[in-house]
Amino acid sequence: MAVSLDDDVPLILTLDEGGSAPLAPSNGLGPDDLPSRTEGESSTAGPPGTSPSGPFLSCAWILHGLSSQGPPPTCLNGPSKTQIRAAASQERRKCRGEGQPSSSWRRQQRASSLTAPWRGHPVSSSWALVVCLDLAVDGGKYTVHDSQAPSLSLEGENSPSSPTEHDWEMNYQEAAIYLQEGENNDKFFTHPKNAKALAAYLFAHNHLFYLMELSAALLLLLLSLCEAPAVPALRLGIYVHATLELFALVVVVFELCMKLRWLGLHTFIRHRRTMVKTSVLVVQFVEAIVVLVRQTSHMRVTRALRCIFLVDCRYCGGVRRNLRQMFQSLPPFMDILLLLLFFMIIFAILGFYLFSPNPSDPYFSTLENSIISLFVLLTTANFPDVMMPSYSRNPWSCVFFIVYLSIELYFIMNLLLAVVFDTFNDIEKRKFKSLLLHKRTAIQHAYRLLVSQRRPAGISYRQFEGLMRFYKPRMSAGERYLTFKALNQSNTPLLSLKDFHDIYEVAALKWKAKRNREHWFDELPRTAFLIFKGINILVKSKAFQYFMYLVVAVNGVWILVETFMLKGGNFVSRHVPWSHLVFLTIYAVELFLKVAGLGPIEYLSSGWNLFDFSVTAFAFLGLLALAFNMEPFYFIVVLRPLQLLRLFKLKKRYRNVLDTMFELLPRMASLGLTLLIFYYSFAIVGMEFFYGILYPNCCNTSTVADAYRWLNHSVGNRTVVEEGYYYLNNFDNILNSFVTLFELTVVNNWYIIMEGVTSQTSHWSRLYFMTFYIVTMVVMTIIVAFILEAFVFRMNYSRKNQDSEVDDGITLEKELSKDELVAVLKLYREAGGANSDIAQLLKILSQLERYEQNTLVFLGRRSRTKSDLSLKMYQEEIQEWYEEHARKQEERQLSSCVVPATQQPPGSRQRSQTIT
Repeated sequence: MAVSLDDDVPLILTLDEGGSAPLAPSNGLGPDDLPSRTEGESSTAGPPGTSPSGPFLSCAWILHGLSSQGPPPTCLNGPSKTQIRAAASQERRKCRGEGQPSSSWRRQQRASSLTAPWRGHPVSSSWALVVCLDLAVDGGKYTVHDSQAPSLSLEGENSPSSPTEHDWEMNYQEAAIYLQEGENNDKFFTHPKNAKALAAYLFAHNHLFYLMELSAALLLLLLSLCEAPAVPALRLGIYVHATLELFALVVVVFELCMKLRWLGLHTFIRHRRTMVKTSVLVVQFVEAIVVLVRQTSHMRVTRALRCIFLVDCRYCGGVRRNLRQMFQSLPPFMDILLLLLFFMIIFAILGFYLFSPNPSDPYFSTLENSIISLFVLLTTANFPDVMMPSYSRNPWSCVFFIVYLSIELYFIMNLLLAVVFDTFNDIEKRKFKSLLLHKRTAIQHAYRLLVSQRRPAGISYRQFEGLMRFYKPRMSAGERYLTFKALNQSNTPLLSLKDFHDIYEVAALKWKAKRNREHWFDELPRTAFLIFKGINILVKSKAFQYFMYLVVAVNGVWILVETFMLKGGNFVSRHVPWSHLVFLTIYAVELFLKVAGLGPIEYLSSGWNLFDFSVTAFAFLGLLALAFNMEPFYFIVVLRPLQLLRLFKLKKRYRNVLDTMFELLPRMASLGLTLLIFYYSFAIVGMEFFYGILYPNCCNTSTVADAYRWLNHSVGNRTVVEEGYYYLNNFDNILNSFVTLFELTVVNNWYIIMEGVTSQTSHWSRLYFMTFYIVTMVVMTIIVAFILEAFVFRMNYSRKNQDSEVDDGITLEKELSKDELVAVLKLYREAGGANSDIAQLLKILSQLERYEQNTLVFLGRRSRTKSDLSLKMYQEEIQEWYEEHARKQEERQLSSCVVPATQQPPGSRQRSQTIT
């Protein structure tokens, strides 16, 4: 594949405030690639076979260069300024629908854009740039304005007459921003609009800034450990924790100021999450100042809103996604929940009339007690206690409870899960579609910024390399070229838009030179080669694998029998058991054989081998702990049963279960953090209202007094202590509150805590506990639906693609020739590339020369994600989504052409309208 070493100016220009100095060091262009023009030279070259003359650029030539199929127009021979202004005015009238019927003009433009030959394939409507081209003429200086391709512009200033290296650097940086916005699912209306906004955007999008906002959010949350009611060991003075709070809030103010500078006031106000964060910040600021001035704390329920600062952090995108899905699942969830509450009220009224005459039945004495008792019965926490008083008088009363539980618990609750699961499936599919089209739009925006006036048919390697310096700054020069080559399916010097659509998938590949030999021992002497070859055949054989499965199974049975025979107390033997030595020796021999037969690199490239190595290493450490009597490390011995997990490899269904579990770990972590955020908010509210009310013997007048009773009395010569431990489940500090809320989540005997608090406060306190149960039920239902969706999706994928292996990652091979490497090296030297890039290319070249090879094969590998599986699962629908997306873009572009040009600020381009 030929490497393009020359190019010209961008088709779309972007400027910084001064219009001259680049924002970042450049090593992407050499002096030969920049057109050396004076005031009187043309600002671009014509199509092949033409040579425009004169100091002016014809609007008709621009239209021809982008979309026409016929010969170049005749006005290339030095038109005057008057002629050019007239042509530009005529084109503007066409864009506004003047001079000819709007519908017919649009049909002509659509037809021409769909058959433009310079693309090499049918062009989507998003590339019909011809419809709104404008030519600004000002003293011989011309700027191409593109109403469809968004880019950075400086309001009130025009582009300079001779584009410089800085134009490309700005385009590279903005194209990289678009790709990052597509990857992170950031809305395009937050895209920086000018160079000032770009500086703030870059400052707000780096890991130091992310760590700063995360640290400020965590500090605000951790202050709940030190504020009253505080954990006794962590209590701080009011002046200290109020000062720390103000410091964290000032950091948040600084973050919002940077976002305001980046987004602008209008976009800042439109950004709902940022406005919510700003409102909470104002409230927190006022309260912190009041606490600092009064030197005393007051009831601050609004502290429960501090978790919003954590949710807004960049690293908590998974939490925001979970919350968004929960809110999207609420409408069907609320429908079923209302149905459940409706039946509950009906049965509460019926239970009141049936069982209230029984004076020994406290559960249905009033209608309120009936509703509360049936709500608790829904969780089965008070069953069969709630039934026994009425059942003792009339055995037929059990029918009431059986019917209630059958309808509410076994039908409606399962129906609730089914509805949430169906909604979750639909949300997941719509989310995948939205993200896929969002990425496609981002790719199109980036592509527009990378094509040049001379080469509008694609992206040359020089422009691609400039993009990757900003998009993947850690990628080496060789990896950039391999990525370019992997994208270039047409094997031409330019990347087409169709090729560029795969940028996200290919850019994630990690490239390594493929070994020329099949095994690591191929170059050893013959005797050693035969030994290691035999070991390789042995460890890859089925007999060896099944033998190790048998050993693991026997080891598991032995551990079970050994554990069953142990008594309570110190279960760790002071001597090393012989079984431990035998099985550990077998595992060590297996590890040695696999490393010798496969080689260290191939052995460690397998996740299962890494797991085996880790478990064997821990077993060896446990052996050392027993042999040298190292008591603090005895816990390592308990990890021995983890070897049994190797049996999951025996059956494909077990492998799918385990793979699904590992695949869900990152998402489960975000779901767990989401649940902790709810815990934090409810814990703050619980501490503010229920602090100090639960203590021993606190609830003697309630129905759950025994659970809180603490008595000691003498029986004969000894003292007997009767202690109910439920007084420990209190809201006296944030840690105790978390433990109490977890017990409420499990729901076993949760009503005892609720009734204890109610007896000390008011019956309205029950609303707190019932609301918490409903919220946690929503979260836990979402978690169950997520697990089911992931497992069902994997099963459906396995059935649909029986021949494909899901366990393996995605790999791609590319061959790099010596001539290509020399050409790329020449490009970097001429362009003044970074020394590290040139050194890396020289290293590859020396490797080729050392082995006297003309080509070197590289292997790109990355892990397979759910997005990759979804692309294959929905491949038939994806094409329809793309076509629908293209139609919407075309309609949006055509509608944008009728907007008068006077509505645009001077010196700026109309921003693109995107479909997300």
